[in-house]
Amino acid sequence: MLNGGLCQCGGVQEIHDSLATGDYFGAAIVTQWDSRQHSSEYPTDAFGELEFAGAGRRHSYFVRLSCDTSPQIIYTLMTTHWGLPSPNLVVSVVGGEGHEKIKPWVRAILRKGLVRAAQSTGAWILTGGLREGVSRCVGEAVKENVAAASAVSQKKVIAIGVTPWGLVHNRQQLVNAQGSFPARYYVQNTTRDTYCLDNSCQAFLLVDNGSVGQRGGETAFQDNLEDYISHQRTGIWGSGSIEIPVLCMLISGEASMLERLDTSLKKATPWLVFAGSGPAADFITDLVAVILSPTPLAVDGEAVKGVSAEFCDRVCEKIRKHFPAETELEKLVDTALSIYQRRELITVFHGEQEGADDFDTVLLKALVRASKRLSSMASECTEELKLAVAWNRVDIAKAELFNGDIHWKYEDLEDSMTDALINNKPQFVRLFCENGLNILNYLTNQRLESLYCSLSDSLLAYILLQRHLSERQSLAGSQPSVDGVALGTMKTFHVEVNTGASAMDLSLYEVSRLLQDLLGDICEPFYYGALGLDPRMGTRKTLKQVNKILQGECTYRNQRSLSPWAALFIWAVLQNRSEMAIYFWEMAGESVLGALGACKILRELSKLENETESKLSMKQLAQRFENLANDVFGECYQSSESRSFTLLIRKSPVWGGATCLEMATAADARLFFSHDGVQSLLSQIWWGDMERSTEVWKLILSFFMPPLIYTDLISFREPEEEVKPSAVYHIRDSDSVGGNDATVFSIADIIQSEEDLEELKTLKEKFKDSMQTNSKRPFIMSRWRQFWYAPVTSFLGNVLMYFLFLCLFAYVLLVDFKSPPPEGPSSLEFVLYFWVFTLVCEEIRQTFFGGSLFLLQRMKKYIQDHWNKCDLTAILLFLLALVCRMFPWSFNVGRAVMAIDYMVFTLRLIHIFAIHKQLGPKIIILGKMVKDVFFFLFFLGVWLMAYGVAHQALLFAYDPRPKWIFRRVFYRPYLHIFGQIPFHEMDTDKLEELDCTYNHTEIEAGAEPCLSTYANWLVVILLVIYLLFTNIVLVNLLIAMFSYTFSKVQEHSDIYWKFQRYNLIVEYHSRPCLAPPFIIFSHLHILIKRHIRQIPSVKSQHFAVKLQGRKASRLNTWEAVQKENLLCAQNKQQRESDTARLQRTSVKVDSVLKQMAEIRDHDRRLRLLETQLEYCCSALSWMTDALSQSNVVTTNRPPPLHKDVTPLPPS
Repeated sequence: MLNGGLCQCGGVQEIHDSLATGDYFGAAIVTQWDSRQHSSEYPTDAFGELEFAGAGRRHSYFVRLSCDTSPQIIYTLMTTHWGLPSPNLVVSVVGGEGHEKIKPWVRAILRKGLVRAAQSTGAWILTGGLREGVSRCVGEAVKENVAAASAVSQKKVIAIGVTPWGLVHNRQQLVNAQGSFPARYYVQNTTRDTYCLDNSCQAFLLVDNGSVGQRGGETAFQDNLEDYISHQRTGIWGSGSIEIPVLCMLISGEASMLERLDTSLKKATPWLVFAGSGPAADFITDLVAVILSPTPLAVDGEAVKGVSAEFCDRVCEKIRKHFPAETELEKLVDTALSIYQRRELITVFHGEQEGADDFDTVLLKALVRASKRLSSMASECTEELKLAVAWNRVDIAKAELFNGDIHWKYEDLEDSMTDALINNKPQFVRLFCENGLNILNYLTNQRLESLYCSLSDSLLAYILLQRHLSERQSLAGSQPSVDGVALGTMKTFHVEVNTGASAMDLSLYEVSRLLQDLLGDICEPFYYGALGLDPRMGTRKTLKQVNKILQGECTYRNQRSLSPWAALFIWAVLQNRSEMAIYFWEMAGESVLGALGACKILRELSKLENETESKLSMKQLAQRFENLANDVFGECYQSSESRSFTLLIRKSPVWGGATCLEMATAADARLFFSHDGVQSLLSQIWWGDMERSTEVWKLILSFFMPPLIYTDLISFREPEEEVKPSAVYHIRDSDSVGGNDATVFSIADIIQSEEDLEELKTLKEKFKDSMQTNSKRPFIMSRWRQFWYAPVTSFLGNVLMYFLFLCLFAYVLLVDFKSPPPEGPSSLEFVLYFWVFTLVCEEIRQTFFGGSLFLLQRMKKYIQDHWNKCDLTAILLFLLALVCRMFPWSFNVGRAVMAIDYMVFTLRLIHIFAIHKQLGPKIIILGKMVKDVFFFLFFLGVWLMAYGVAHQALLFAYDPRPKWIFRRVFYRPYLHIFGQIPFHEMDTDKLEELDCTYNHTEIEAGAEPCLSTYANWLVVILLVIYLLFTNIVLVNLLIAMFSYTFSKVQEHSDIYWKFQRYNLIVEYHSRPCLAPPFIIFSHLHILIKRHIRQIPSVKSQHFAVKLQGRKASRLNTWEAVQKENLLCAQNKQQRESDTARLQRTSVKVDSVLKQMAEIRDHDRRLRLLETQLEYCCSALSWMTDALSQSNVVTTNRPPPLHKDVTPLPPS
């Protein structure tokens, strides 16, 4: 075992303990050292983070491990604990060890081809990890890529060094049994036996087999690691459609590399060999090119049988040619024959001729060629597609697979589509949908649930879904569950996506609950129809029903999704995937409402998100969707005004009956509300049947003199205009899909089936009935309704009557507020009480009789409005004052509360002026300034208390009276701000003689304490500092805050006002036409008409209309056409932008440079060919001269003479 002073392991004899050298082996002589038999394992003493001194880069990870360590442990360590992203490809670069010189063209391919391909595919590069040979070239290429890559680049090249521990220079710097965080490593010039670590690797696996200064100890572990990784799946949580491809790359290499190659090939690992790079690579190139005799080769583990002797001799010749120093020829021949039997796994790359361009395509072809041998059932194109999806290389897929030569079937694209969806590859999703994948057949409810199961556990949406899931599971309790059986038919990757039972139990109900939380009450619950649930049921009953459904057969899971594009759109929005969400939005219908819905979801999620970066990206994507909604509606408004109005108030069955206006209000889409089309519709609703240009004074005059409405003072639209949109719209379609309002269809053009005929007949009957109804209504009644039912009339009536109410309130409070009964209240006070009673009736109507929501939901919606809170406060204060004023002992309290209540009622008047274009934004500014005042008061209170306590302590040595302490600590310093400063107490020269005492007992008895003059000078200094800080610093701070708020709101005052105007119009549109106190008659009318006679409201259709059948279909088609027009215009604008032009110019320049490189290469080859031809000509000339001078050949004619061809002059 010993050879001089060194052991066969490469270590010095003295470092081995006695157990290894004497006690265990005794006198036995060991001829061959074996790592497994002659070494012992101990817990690792080198692990943690590695810092390269002077490198100036982030830390690398490292661990010292045994050569037989389980690869599963190491792979989990790298992906889970070290945080390395799971690879889509693993490229293991081997060969070129030691001080071997690497050829320039190999360096170019590593730099331009391998690293670029690794970055584009998300690959790991396994190298030797040392600064020597090929490993050093790969490290330099990685460092160049990191330096050139953008700081915000999502994909980083990950290089992992699998290094023999015994070859690492200064390895003792890494040893620390407790772990090094970090270990500082110094790179130095090394000897021929050791090499320094390469600082370009993100991780180092230091394999120790007991040897020192010897290679090959890491080979077995690296083979096992590559084999283990090749059985893991790509994608998030291993959700990809293929296993991680592993490719070994052979560059140069010695004879010992053949055994490594043979072992790896037996595990079906494909290899890419660089022809012309060195001995081992050149030998494999020649070996694969050998044409085998017809005699078949038998594959067995040890020997190769049935091979002709001639073939073995040819292989032996090639071994002698490439490895002249090798002596064990028979062993090398057997290894070579074993390699030859698996030559289908070997791809030869002639890099010197092909270059580094499209090297990723070379890798793809090599892996596809290997996959054909491994799976005879697999299609070559399908495997190539799966690899392209795993690498996210849509350019390869378009150029190689979707160029029109291959007819793709739905079954071929199904798994790849799921892989692209889960792993966020929208370009592939678009490509599949354009090339044969039917989304209607693809998206079933079961697959939609599996997509939600695949959410990353770090997403906010996943956390919220799990909360709802735990709520349902807690209600289910110990009920037996058969969900596992129901989900057992899912694809294999679904089980691997989330292995926990909680994720497998996730259903569409949890998704519906999440959307209900985010969208609020404007939408009916999603997916209730698919689950067979009743939206009117309570939450607890619904949970029980869902548990019962999921414990059954779950037949709903096999059904197709009714709106697949919308479902995928919501799924992408919940994950904040911008590019994929934009694509699904483009494909889904109802573009305006969909964009506003996404805006609402994202803004609600951003409020719940804690991470700043995610919150910001959500807000940016929400603003982008709001801009899209605004742009699409602008296109629609330019095309057809009437249809754009219908688009705003149409109830969507996809979005739970919501309208665009309701969704925009919930999403706080102020930019959308500022659009002229939205404001035009609001103005039309606001003025009712009156002309929008009507002056306000005419309305006020008609309000006090109603007979004027029957004159020409106010212009009204004709009653027929009111009938046509509601009754004739189905019969006469005056708006074409393209937006041409001049096209009129006849009845014969529309009728195409018996169903249409029946629909037309029904519409005619309704039209006749409506005409008869309108004809029966006299002119006096119709004009009366047109005037008083307009929201603007209701608004003016409420304003005038509210002013009258405030005047009555003030008169009663100041003049006619009589004593308690029996003397009071007065008759006017009873009128005031009745007036407030009608106000209470109106608030009750708004709370309990508005909309179709549940009672608790209506109360919640009512209380969320700030002005409703003001109304509620005023009414409660009035009731309190009313009760108190009825009793003598609380009369004064009641009068005081009544006075405070008058202030609240008066402040409520501010809301009325929100409709004014100039005053409306000022109200918003006022509200924001109130928030600023609170911050100012906080700072002022802190400084006030600090100065007040010090002021009191310095002036009065002892004064325990609480009332005076409060006055001097808070009240008096507050008055100092406004100049009320008592100099006679602070200045000793102006002290007045008062009857005071220093006796504590007398002071406690009520005597006035005397002023302390000890630190009077300090009081004056504190007063100066206090006034300086409050009057200058704090007041100017408040002014600056007010100025910022004013400028910020004033800059977008028009947008703020238009958004606020909508809420006011909706409020007065829903109010009865009469104002308090006469509103009581309207309440009685509504009670009889709506709740007793069950007559629906016509005014409700002004803000929400339900379309069905052909009308809804045509509106959706028209909206889709306008969206396509907008997208085409945007794409054209983007193509004509300077950035796009620069990109096209860059591509053209790259193409020219590539052609110039090819021309230079051709020129070099032509020069080489000319040199060879010149040599051949010289040789032939020499042979001719020699033969002519000898007697070997006799001829009757002399040799031919060389004719000089003179080039023709240019014409």
